[in-house]
Amino acid sequence: MIIVETERLTLRNWRDDDRNLFREINRDEKVMTFFPFRRSHAECDLLFDRNRDMITETGLGFYALADRSTDEAMGFCGLSEVEPPEILPDGSVEIGWRLATRFWGKGYVTEAAEKLLAHGLTTLGLAEIYAFAVHNNERSIAVMRRLGMEHLGDRDFNHPKVPDTHPHLKRHVLYRISAIIPEIRKTRND
Repeated sequence: MIIVETERLTLRNWRDDDRNLFREINRDEKVMTFFPFRRSHAECDLLFDRNRDMITETGLGFYALADRSTDEAMGFCGLSEVEPPEILPDGSVEIGWRLATRFWGKGYVTEAAEKLLAHGLTTLGLAEIYAFAVHNNERSIAVMRRLGMEHLGDRDFNHPKVPDTHPHLKRHVLYRISAIIPEIRKTRND
């Protein structure tokens, strides 16, 4: 199942031959710097299966981000209902990403996320899409800014799933893009 394509990328559902890449990105110390834990082999497989099933059933989830010419999975970028839901109103959708380090610095996440935001706001008819990250995760925050997302500073929060043993990872910044924002930008550029 292909969700969207860009000039260089395909966002699609996961296949069994993507498992090793999925394990890699969920266990890599650099990729997971802003997460309080690394997943075991079995935990990665469980999450892989759950995510693949969710995409099949709902169309939402963290899609495999693959090279369009080779179909090699490089990471993920997706739209998913916010968990835990107490952060935002029920039914809120977030965009998120994770990429194997060997693919960093090539603009893949921004390219994929731009296409997914357009897909979510137009094709899926979402009124708004959120993104959040640990307050000092400059790489992810830079992507949010490049995407034209708005920082909702008064709604930054302490993530309830981050344990007290990792206080430096609790504080999260919240960003949002609304369906109306692209229309405003288009009008200003005309």
